[in-house]
Amino acid sequence: MNIVDEITGHRRMRRNRKADWTRRMVQENRLTVDDLIWPVFVVPGENIVDPVAAMPGVDRMSVDRLVEAAKEAADLGIPAIATFPNIDMNLRDETGSNSLAADNLINEATRAIKKAVPNIGVITDVALDPFTSHGHDGVLRGDVIVNDETVELVAKAAVLQADAGSDIIAPSEMMDGRIGAIRHALDDAGHQDVGIMSYATKFASAFYGPYRDAIGTGGLLKGDKKTYYIDPANGTEAMRDAALDVEEGADMMMVKPGLPYLDICWRMKEAFGLPVFAYQVSGEYSQIKAAALNGWIDGERVMLETLLSFKRAGCDGILTYFAMDVARLLAKKG
Repeated sequence: MNIVDEITGHRRMRRNRKADWTRRMVQENRLTVDDLIWPVFVVPGENIVDPVAAMPGVDRMSVDRLVEAAKEAADLGIPAIATFPNIDMNLRDETGSNSLAADNLINEATRAIKKAVPNIGVITDVALDPFTSHGHDGVLRGDVIVNDETVELVAKAAVLQADAGSDIIAPSEMMDGRIGAIRHALDDAGHQDVGIMSYATKFASAFYGPYRDAIGTGGLLKGDKKTYYIDPANGTEAMRDAALDVEEGADMMMVKPGLPYLDICWRMKEAFGLPVFAYQVSGEYSQIKAAALNGWIDGERVMLETLLSFKRAGCDGILTYFAMDVARLLAKKG
């Protein structure tokens, strides 16, 4: 008997890998356009497309140009976009009060997108960091981000965003009790059909730097966010956080950042059975882009491999700045 047959008992894993057709036939996970959510940055003004230096290929767009981009995204089959505003500095204050303006930038963008592109989903965040003068996600009193006052504000902001046409509220500020408070506020305002995608496990990560530059908070932040974001070392704590969000009424959950936390993606999907999304954050995106621009990696292949890894880890979709690139690529492969 052949020694390898004797060792393997005639079981050879390479049989299913021998040709392209067999590999395609047994492929366990696939990336499709339906898996993509496109995060976008919106700025005041008109006809503005402003490249984000730390995120090659990503632009801040005025509402009119964002509407055009949303139309292209919808035509490519991308199900939803997630909007993040970079508002004027003179509108930012200690409590993020502009988040409660019905006609603020994020709500203006939502109205314009839903009017022009009604078949694309709009996901909005109620965290206060784009609106505060100190760059924190909540109200700062002395040296403390106060939980309950912040929750009250983000619940009100959620209703205003739903009034503007937001389909899903995605609260990222990690205050205790926010999911339940937002659910109650939405229902009381007649928005029972507006969903909540909880940032169930948002970690105190070093991967957020380029994003903070994109929304203009990088130079504002006083201190860090470790009193409300999760310690990257703590998986069990992250699962407890997620469980509370499920109990409070989250419709779907997010893990942020993505690739360093694939274990959390898998654990959340296994534990709760709700739709789970990973946010491939700015630092993850910029690493791939920078290495590709330097010729150190095949950027397209690495992009697709990392996105596929989220599917393998149990994710139902991915928020990624690569969304348009991937959608165009998938459309070509047809």
